[in-house]
Amino acid sequence: MRAKGSRLRLREGAARLRRLLYPPACLACGDLAESEAGLCPPCWRDAGFLQGVLVCDLCGAALPGRDDGEVQCDDCLRQPPPWSRGRAALAYGGTGRALVLALKHGDRTDLAPALGGWMAAVAAPLLAGVRRPVLVPVPLHWTRLLARRYNQAQHLAAGVARVLDLPVRVDALCRTRRTAPQGAGGRAGRLAALEGAIRPHPRRAGGVEGCTAILVDDVLTTGATLGACARALRAAGAADVRVLVLARAGRDG
Repeated sequence: MRAKGSRLRLREGAARLRRLLYPPACLACGDLAESEAGLCPPCWRDAGFLQGVLVCDLCGAALPGRDDGEVQCDDCLRQPPPWSRGRAALAYGGTGRALVLALKHGDRTDLAPALGGWMAAVAAPLLAGVRRPVLVPVPLHWTRLLARRYNQAQHLAAGVARVLDLPVRVDALCRTRRTAPQGAGGRAGRLAALEGAIRPHPRRAGGVEGCTAILVDDVLTTGATLGACARALRAAGAADVRVLVLARAGRDG
C-alpha cells in the first residue's frame, strides 16, 4: 500500500510539473486555459454550447424556451429532413465557427478528440432506445481527400467513438463525383449538386444493414449533404438514421 501511495504521489508531482512547464492552452485562441483540451473564459462564453438548452429534435437548432421536451423548429415542421433525430454540440458562430474552420481547413486534427467529446455529451437523445447504433462519417470525394489529406468528419467520429464505445463504419458511404463546396448556392442548388453524388459503398455498406446509423459531420447548414447521406444509408438497409454534428448553422448560414 505504501509503495502504491508513493507511485501515486510521484504521478501527481509529475503532472504538476508538466502543467507548470506546459500550461494548458485554449483550443480556440491559444491563451491560457484552466484545463487540458479546454477553452479560456472568453472563448467559452462565445462558444454557444447547445447542451442543456432547448433545441429542435430534428436539426439541433437552438430554440427559445426551456429544455423540457421534444420540439421541432418551424423549418423542420415545414420540410422534415430524411432523418429521425439530430443534435449539435455548438452553434456555428464565434468560437464554434473558429474551431470548425481550424479543424476543417487548418490541419488542426489535434482538436478532434476534445470536439468529439463535446459531441458525445449531446448524443444521449440519439441513443435512447436504439439497438445496434453505428457512427458513419460523411464521406469526401477522393480528390478532396487527397488535397486535404484527411476527412474531418472521420476524425470527429473517432472522437465520439472513444467516449461512447461505438463502432465506426468509415466506408459505408462514398462520393461518386466531386461537388462544389457547400458554402454557396442555396438549398435548391445544393440539392441539385448532390443528386446521386453520395451512394452506399458497393462492397462495404453492408455494415449498416439493420443498424441505427448516426451520421457525423462538422456543420449542419441546409442539411442537403446530410440528407443525401441519410437517403443513401436507407438504401443500404439502415433501420434508422440520426445526425450528430459539431456545429449547427442557420439554414441560410
